[in-house]
Amino acid sequence: MKSYTICGLIVLIVFLTSCAETLKKEVEAVNYIDSPAGDVSSLPYLFSNGENTLMSWVEHHEDTLASLYYAELKDVEWQTSHKILQGDDWFVNWADFPMIVENRGNLLSHVLKKSSEGTYSYDVKLNVLPKGSENWMTDLPLHTDDTPTEHGFVSAVPYKGGSFFITWLDGRNTEEKEDGSRGAMTVRAAEVSAKGEVSKDTVLDVRTCDCCQTTTTITANGPVVIYRDRSEEEIRDMSIVRLVEGKWTAPKTIYSDNWLIKGCPVNGPKASSIGNNLAVAWFTAAGDLPKVNLVFSNDGGEHFDSPIRVDEADALGRVDVLLLDADTAIVSWMEAKDSGAQLKAVKIIRSGKKSDYKIIAELDGSRKTGFPQMELVGNSVYFAWTDVAKGVSNIKIAYVPVGQF
Repeated sequence: MKSYTICGLIVLIVFLTSCAETLKKEVEAVNYIDSPAGDVSSLPYLFSNGENTLMSWVEHHEDTLASLYYAELKDVEWQTSHKILQGDDWFVNWADFPMIVENRGNLLSHVLKKSSEGTYSYDVKLNVLPKGSENWMTDLPLHTDDTPTEHGFVSAVPYKGGSFFITWLDGRNTEEKEDGSRGAMTVRAAEVSAKGEVSKDTVLDVRTCDCCQTTTTITANGPVVIYRDRSEEEIRDMSIVRLVEGKWTAPKTIYSDNWLIKGCPVNGPKASSIGNNLAVAWFTAAGDLPKVNLVFSNDGGEHFDSPIRVDEADALGRVDVLLLDADTAIVSWMEAKDSGAQLKAVKIIRSGKKSDYKIIAELDGSRKTGFPQMELVGNSVYFAWTDVAKGVSNIKIAYVPVGQF
């Protein structure tokens, strides 16, 4: 009897030692650095193009006054922050947040500005800082309609020359008609010059999910846009449209999760590309099974491999993805944990092989946490998220060397 007890204790000690070593490795791999954001900050957005790394965020100074800031990362340190603009008539939302993008010295950002007293009535307003300029050009229109409807969930990337490719959800067709009927949310795309001039405004899909983030990336063939679609039967799976030889393809489902849901899950996809190699990550709860999926494509999104499940269990979504090479991606997501949540990340090979999961941070599981961000900077993966403690939000930042995955 004593021998069994001793053996049991030995097994328990070995197990606990192994767990402690695993946790120690996870903690040692995550390097936390100071944030450039001030007090009561939230909604971080990370951008990196291999040469420049920027982060934008929002700070609240009073009940209604909000300011959009940004800073540049150099040698693992954030430089002095800069205010782009402020306003007391913005729509500030946990899921539909401002962003910043750089291309050849030109900067573009956006905010959402209320257009009427309606709760979800707001416009996308662009801000640009052309290379060599000292002052931002602000409050520039992205869309030309004047309907008091929802416009947002913007994604933007560097494009031809010093311009930008941008896509967004556009609710102009949802305005109530005389007969009481309403149209559907649409997804649109356009090109924006360094001076904020909008061209080639195009409707990509006439019926989409109402409030899930869009994502876009530039493949060797041209831009692709991925978003949560919406069928007449309320199936809300991921679709892709591609600009090929100057023409947009028809929307095509990436993978048929067949998620039947009669309300928007507010959980969009993310994409990353190198040449015509493309990786897309997204959240689904089809069949009441919450999970995060990842798919690879080697032809610019014309065809995709079978999806790889990313999470372990209890996924909340809010995903991000980085493509390291044709066959390797890093995915981040939020996962429920006890009364809160964890921000996790993992490296996945196209064959389905995964690295050990990394716990980047312990988070509040509420909407106040927003959507954590992830970017590749040199040989490290950077993360930014909103930390909520005692009702106050502040932005936290950490990085993990790629070799630690």
